[in-house]
Amino acid sequence: MTLVHFKLLLTAILWGGTFIAGRIIAQEIKPFSAAFLRFVCASLFLLIFITRKEGKLLFPGWKTLGLLTLLGLTGIFSYNFFFFSGLKHINAGRAAIIIATNPIFITLLSVIFFREKISWLKILGILISVSGAILVISRGHIQDIASRIGKGEVFIFLCVFSWVIYSLLGKVVMVKISPLLAVTYSSLIGSFLLFFPSMEESLFSQIEKYSLVAWFSILYLGFFGTVLGFLWYYEGIKKIGPMKSSIFINFVPISAILLSFFLLGEPLSSVLFFGAIMVIAGIYLTNTSKFRERQRI
Repeated sequence: MTLVHFKLLLTAILWGGTFIAGRIIAQEIKPFSAAFLRFVCASLFLLIFITRKEGKLLFPGWKTLGLLTLLGLTGIFSYNFFFFSGLKHINAGRAAIIIATNPIFITLLSVIFFREKISWLKILGILISVSGAILVISRGHIQDIASRIGKGEVFIFLCVFSWVIYSLLGKVVMVKISPLLAVTYSSLIGSFLLFFPSMEESLFSQIEKYSLVAWFSILYLGFFGTVLGFLWYYEGIKKIGPMKSSIFINFVPISAILLSFFLLGEPLSSVLFFGAIMVIAGIYLTNTSKFRERQRI
């Protein structure tokens, strides 16, 4: 295993850990306050990295800045509000499986909005992945799925929707600027937007009451889960390509399930684990299909 492969494996573990950290924070800190603290921390580290790499924070232009504002609104503001709100109500492992379906919905909407071709292999991957998510959400009782969807599941589905919109917008933005610059600006803008509702939650009057575990979890999300994970993932894409890199990232839900079992004592059921395998297999088939199509071009 090369250093790049090792970093990608660690990235999957780090991103799996974000669900555990998020679950801990959600029990103690209100959602907007948690999201604001996470991205203030992330923004500070991103500014350090980008100034060291590029010398300064480049201005992307007013038109691109408008798109970056939409990135901050979807991928930072709304995603994290729904993320922390959802994790207040459901286990980290279940949330990880639902969020792992992101690539499937991104593929579907890319077909609609960007007219990307869809093969039978992609369709099979989508069906397997969605079936796995349904299995987990219904806890194995698919016929009763409507009664199994609670407030937490709804929030996490909205989380998925926010990330899908963020990713589709990102396709447009990252044609014009680097991924690092896009993430830095969206993080800064998202932090600014999160400041005002966090004040409504009385952030500064509550901040001294937060436990040491909550503060460590915020630091973990801000640096390890956001900045370091992002840098290592894009380093992997640059050196070994998106297909091989995504194989490692597919292990994020498995990592989240195992970490939630060992660190939070959440139950490790066969339904949860089998559902995770189905989701990962579906995503793998979808990505493999995309890769093969690019090879033909």
